[in-house]
Amino acid sequence: MINISSINKSFGEIHAVDNITLTIEEKQVFGLIGTNGAGKSTLLRMMAGVLLPDSGEVLIDGEKVYDAPAVKQKIFFIPDEAYFFPNATAADMKRYYAGIYPGFDTERFDKLMSNFGLSSTTKIATYSKGMKKQLSLLLGIASNTKYLYCDETFDGLDPVMRQAAKSLLANDMENREFTPIITSHNLRELEDICDHVGLLHKGGVLLSRDIEDMKLNLQKIQCVFREGTDIKEVENKLEILIHDTRGSLHTYTVRGSRESVEEIFRGVDTVFFETLSLTLEEIFISETEVVGYDIRKLIIG
Repeated sequence: MINISSINKSFGEIHAVDNITLTIEEKQVFGLIGTNGAGKSTLLRMMAGVLLPDSGEVLIDGEKVYDAPAVKQKIFFIPDEAYFFPNATAADMKRYYAGIYPGFDTERFDKLMSNFGLSSTTKIATYSKGMKKQLSLLLGIASNTKYLYCDETFDGLDPVMRQAAKSLLANDMENREFTPIITSHNLRELEDICDHVGLLHKGGVLLSRDIEDMKLNLQKIQCVFREGTDIKEVENKLEILIHDTRGSLHTYTVRGSRESVEEIFRGVDTVFFETLSLTLEEIFISETEVVGYDIRKLIIG
C-alpha cells in the first residue's frame, strides 16, 4: 500500500504539489488524471523517491521511500521521457536492470521483445517514440516489481500497441502481487483499465474515487414525459447533478442506485424512458461540477 500524507513540493515560486494526501490500495490499477502542470509527474517522482517532499511523507508498505534502496527495489518508474544510455541497445538495458532488480525475468523480456516486434540489438536511439515507450514498459514488466509507475506511458502508442500494453498489465495483476499507477491527461485513455481514479488540479487532489462505486451510484436517464405535471413530481424525488433538455427529451444525471431511480420513474407515465451507461468522462463531469469545477475546461478536448 502507498500512503501519501500532506506532501508539498515547490520549485522556486511554482507550487507543483499542494498538500496532497492519498492512499493507493494494492492490486488495483490507479489512474492519476490531470492537465499538463497539474502535478502528476512531480507526485510520481516523490512516490518513487526521486524527489524529496518539502513537507509531508510518502510511505511504501509502511516505509519511507526517499533514500531507501530496498524500498525502491519494489518500484519501477517509467517517466514521460524515458532515459536510455547513449548508444545502448535493448539488450544493454536488460543487463543493466537485471543488475538492479533481483526478480528481473530476462527470458520473459526476450519473449516480450519478440512478441512486440522489437529488436534487442538495434540501437535505441533509432527507435521511434512509440517503440521507446514499448521498450520502457517491457523493461518495467520484466522487472517484476510490486509497483509500476507509468507517466503518460500510453502516449505515442498506436491503438493496437495500447491495447497490448493494457493486456500485459492485466495479465500480471492476475498472476502476481502487482499495482500499476498510471498518469494521463486523457480520461478516455484510462477508462477500460483503471479501478480507481484520482483527479489532480493545480497541484492538489480534486477527487479520488473508485470507478465501480461511482458507476453504481450515478445514473443517466433519458425520458419523454407524457404529462408536464409529472416533471416536477419526478425532479423533487431525484438528486439531480446535471439536467439537459432537447425539445421534449429530458436527460438527467442523478445520484442513487439504478433500482431506486427507476422506481421513481415507474410512478409516472412516460412516452420514452431509458437508463444509459455513463462514461468515465461523464462521471467526472458530474462529480466535479458538484464541487464547483468544470472538468471540461480542465481535461476534455
